Amino acid sequence: MVEVGDAPEVGSVGGDMTAQKYVEGRLAQYQEWYDVKATRMKAMHLRMRTVSVVGGALVPVFVNLDAAFARVAATVLSVVVVAAVSLESVYRYREQWKNYRSTEQLLGHERVYFETRVGPYRELSRREAFTVLVARVEKAIANENAATLNVMTLGGQVGADVQPSAQPRSGAGAGAGVGSGVGVGAGSGAGEVAVARVG
Repeated sequence: MVEVGDAPEVGSVGGDMTAQKYVEGRLAQYQEWYDVKATRMKAMHLRMRTVSVVGGALVPVFVNLDAAFARVAATVLSVVVVAAVSLESVYRYREQWKNYRSTEQLLGHERVYFETRVGPYRELSRREAFTVLVARVEKAIANENAATLNVMTLGGQVGADVQPSAQPRSGAGAGAGVGSGVGVGAGSGAGEVAVARVG
Protein backbone atom coordinates (compact mmCIF):
# COMPACT_ATOMS: atom_id res chain seq x y z
CA MET A 1 0.00 0.00 0.00
CA VAL A 2 1.38 3.40 -0.96
CA GLU A 3 1.44 5.86 1.92
CA VAL A 4 1.27 9.65 1.67
CA GLY A 5 4.72 11.01 0.91
CA ASP A 6 6.08 7.67 -0.31
CA ALA A 7 7.31 8.39 -3.80
CA PRO A 8 8.75 5.45 -5.68
CA GLU A 9 12.46 4.97 -5.21
CA VAL A 10 14.88 5.48 -8.04
CA GLY A 11 15.86 2.25 -9.82
CA SER A 12 19.33 1.54 -11.15
CA VAL A 13 22.04 4.10 -10.82
CA GLY A 14 24.66 4.77 -13.43
CA GLY A 15 24.79 4.20 -17.16
CA ASP A 16 23.54 0.60 -17.19
CA MET A 17 19.86 1.56 -17.38
CA THR A 18 18.18 0.23 -20.51
CA ALA A 19 15.06 1.62 -22.12
CA GLN A 20 13.09 -1.48 -21.13
CA LYS A 21 14.26 -1.28 -17.49
CA TYR A 22 13.42 2.42 -17.37
CA VAL A 23 9.96 2.07 -18.90
CA GLU A 24 8.98 -1.03 -16.93
CA GLY A 25 10.65 0.14 -13.74
CA ARG A 26 10.75 3.85 -13.06
CA LEU A 27 8.18 5.09 -15.57
CA ALA A 28 5.57 2.43 -14.77
CA GLN A 29 6.24 2.78 -11.04
CA TYR A 30 5.71 6.55 -11.10
CA GLN A 31 2.67 6.23 -13.31
CA GLU A 32 1.09 3.82 -10.82
CA TRP A 33 2.08 6.02 -7.87
CA TYR A 34 0.51 9.11 -9.47
CA ASP A 35 -2.64 7.11 -10.28
CA VAL A 36 -3.01 5.99 -6.64
CA LYS A 37 -2.40 9.50 -5.34
CA ALA A 38 -4.81 11.08 -7.85
CA THR A 39 -7.52 8.59 -6.93
CA ARG A 40 -7.02 9.24 -3.21
CA MET A 41 -7.01 13.03 -3.59
CA LYS A 42 -10.12 12.95 -5.79
CA ALA A 43 -11.95 10.84 -3.20
CA MET A 44 -10.94 13.23 -0.40
CA HIS A 45 -11.99 16.27 -2.44
CA LEU A 46 -15.38 14.75 -3.25
CA ARG A 47 -15.94 13.73 0.39
CA MET A 48 -15.16 17.23 1.65
CA ARG A 49 -17.38 18.83 -0.98
CA THR A 50 -20.24 16.44 -0.24
CA VAL A 51 -20.05 17.12 3.50
CA SER A 52 -19.96 20.87 2.82
CA VAL A 53 -22.88 20.91 0.40
CA VAL A 54 -25.15 18.48 2.23
CA GLY A 55 -24.31 19.93 5.64
CA GLY A 56 -24.79 23.47 4.39
CA ALA A 57 -28.20 22.55 2.98
CA LEU A 58 -29.32 20.86 6.23
CA VAL A 59 -28.34 23.67 8.64
CA PRO A 60 -31.29 25.95 7.66
CA VAL A 61 -33.66 23.01 8.01
CA PHE A 62 -32.53 22.34 11.59
CA VAL A 63 -32.57 26.05 12.44
CA ASN A 64 -36.25 26.28 11.42
CA LEU A 65 -37.37 23.21 13.39
CA ASP A 66 -39.01 23.71 16.78
CA ALA A 67 -37.55 20.53 18.25
CA ALA A 68 -35.12 20.62 21.19
CA PHE A 69 -32.42 18.71 19.34
CA ALA A 70 -32.58 20.99 16.28
CA ARG A 71 -30.47 23.80 17.74
CA VAL A 72 -27.73 21.40 18.84
CA ALA A 73 -27.87 19.54 15.52
CA ALA A 74 -27.59 22.81 13.57
CA THR A 75 -24.59 23.88 15.66
CA VAL A 76 -22.80 20.55 15.29
CA LEU A 77 -23.54 20.43 11.58
CA SER A 78 -22.24 23.99 11.15
CA VAL A 79 -18.99 23.05 12.88
CA VAL A 80 -18.61 19.99 10.63
CA VAL A 81 -19.20 22.10 7.51
CA VAL A 82 -16.65 24.71 8.61
CA ALA A 83 -14.13 21.96 9.39
CA ALA A 84 -14.63 20.34 5.96
CA VAL A 85 -14.24 23.64 4.12
CA SER A 86 -11.20 24.56 6.20
CA LEU A 87 -9.50 21.20 5.67
CA GLU A 88 -10.10 21.44 1.93
CA SER A 89 -8.50 24.89 1.88
CA VAL A 90 -5.48 23.64 3.84
CA TYR A 91 -4.84 20.34 2.08
CA ARG A 92 -6.07 21.47 -1.36
CA TYR A 93 -7.22 18.01 -2.39
CA ARG A 94 -8.64 19.26 -5.69
CA GLU A 95 -5.40 20.87 -6.82
CA GLN A 96 -3.36 17.85 -5.75
CA TRP A 97 -5.75 15.52 -7.57
CA LYS A 98 -5.42 17.60 -10.76
CA ASN A 99 -1.62 17.75 -10.52
CA TYR A 100 -1.27 14.01 -9.91
CA ARG A 101 -3.77 13.02 -12.60
CA SER A 102 -2.28 15.29 -15.25
CA THR A 103 1.21 13.96 -14.51
CA GLU A 104 0.01 10.34 -14.64
CA GLN A 105 -1.66 11.04 -17.99
CA LEU A 106 1.44 12.79 -19.31
CA LEU A 107 3.65 9.84 -18.35
CA GLY A 108 1.25 7.47 -20.12
CA HIS A 109 1.36 9.59 -23.28
CA GLU A 110 5.15 9.73 -23.20
CA ARG A 111 5.32 5.96 -22.89
CA VAL A 112 3.01 5.44 -25.89
CA TYR A 113 4.86 8.04 -27.97
CA PHE A 114 8.19 6.42 -27.13
CA GLU A 115 7.05 2.85 -27.80
CA THR A 116 5.41 3.79 -31.13
CA ARG A 117 8.16 6.26 -32.12
CA VAL A 118 5.81 9.16 -32.83
CA GLY A 119 5.86 12.80 -31.79
CA PRO A 120 9.21 13.87 -30.33
CA TYR A 121 10.61 10.34 -30.84
CA ARG A 122 10.02 10.16 -34.59
CA GLU A 123 13.14 9.57 -36.67
CA LEU A 124 15.42 9.27 -33.63
CA SER A 125 17.81 6.42 -33.09
CA ARG A 126 16.96 4.03 -30.29
CA ARG A 127 19.54 5.61 -27.97
CA GLU A 128 18.49 9.18 -28.80
CA ALA A 129 14.81 8.30 -28.24
CA PHE A 130 15.65 6.81 -24.85
CA THR A 131 17.62 9.91 -23.88
CA VAL A 132 14.70 12.15 -24.88
CA LEU A 133 12.25 9.93 -22.97
CA VAL A 134 14.29 10.09 -19.77
CA ALA A 135 14.69 13.87 -20.05
CA ARG A 136 10.97 14.44 -20.66
CA VAL A 137 9.78 12.04 -17.94
CA GLU A 138 12.19 13.38 -15.31
CA LYS A 139 11.21 16.95 -16.20
CA ALA A 140 7.51 16.05 -15.81
CA ILE A 141 8.20 14.53 -12.38
CA ALA A 142 10.23 17.56 -11.30
CA ASN A 143 7.52 19.94 -12.56
CA GLU A 144 4.85 18.03 -10.65
CA ASN A 145 6.94 18.17 -7.48
CA ALA A 146 7.33 21.93 -7.89
CA ALA A 147 3.61 22.39 -8.63
CA THR A 148 2.59 20.36 -5.56
CA LEU A 149 5.02 22.29 -3.38
CA ASN A 150 3.58 25.51 -4.76
CA VAL A 151 0.01 24.41 -4.05
CA MET A 152 0.80 23.16 -0.56
CA THR A 153 2.89 26.10 0.62
CA LEU A 154 1.32 29.29 -0.60
CA GLY A 155 -1.76 28.14 -2.43
CA GLY A 156 -0.50 28.98 -5.88
CA GLN A 157 1.02 32.34 -4.99
CA VAL A 158 4.73 31.42 -5.18
CA GLY A 159 5.15 32.21 -8.87
CA ALA A 160 3.35 35.56 -8.60
CA ASP A 161 5.32 36.55 -5.48
CA VAL A 162 8.72 35.52 -6.83
CA GLN A 163 8.53 37.17 -10.24
CA PRO A 164 9.10 40.93 -10.37
CA SER A 165 6.05 42.68 -11.79
CA ALA A 166 8.07 44.49 -14.47
CA GLN A 167 9.32 41.22 -15.94
CA PRO A 168 7.17 39.79 -18.77
CA ARG A 169 5.87 36.25 -18.36
CA SER A 170 6.02 35.15 -21.95
CA GLY A 171 8.64 33.29 -23.90
CA ALA A 172 10.03 29.80 -23.99
CA GLY A 173 11.48 29.71 -20.50
CA ALA A 174 8.71 31.51 -18.63
CA GLY A 175 7.26 28.38 -17.08
CA ALA A 176 10.46 26.67 -16.06
CA GLY A 177 10.51 27.19 -12.30
CA VAL A 178 8.36 26.67 -9.25
CA GLY A 179 4.75 27.15 -10.17
CA SER A 180 5.22 26.28 -13.82
CA GLY A 181 2.62 23.57 -13.52
CA VAL A 182 2.81 20.08 -14.81
CA GLY A 183 3.96 19.23 -18.26
CA VAL A 184 6.98 18.85 -20.36
CA GLY A 185 8.24 21.89 -22.05
CA ALA A 186 6.25 24.56 -20.51
CA GLY A 187 3.41 26.64 -19.21
CA SER A 188 3.32 30.29 -19.83
CA GLY A 189 3.08 31.50 -16.28
CA ALA A 190 2.76 30.69 -12.62
CA GLY A 191 0.35 27.96 -11.70
CA GLU A 192 -0.52 26.91 -15.24
CA VAL A 193 -0.67 23.33 -16.29
CA ALA A 194 0.41 22.48 -19.80
CA VAL A 195 -1.49 19.20 -19.97
CA ALA A 196 -5.23 18.58 -20.14
CA ARG A 197 -6.54 17.44 -16.80
CA VAL A 198 -8.80 14.44 -16.65
CA GLY A 199 -10.66 12.80 -13.73
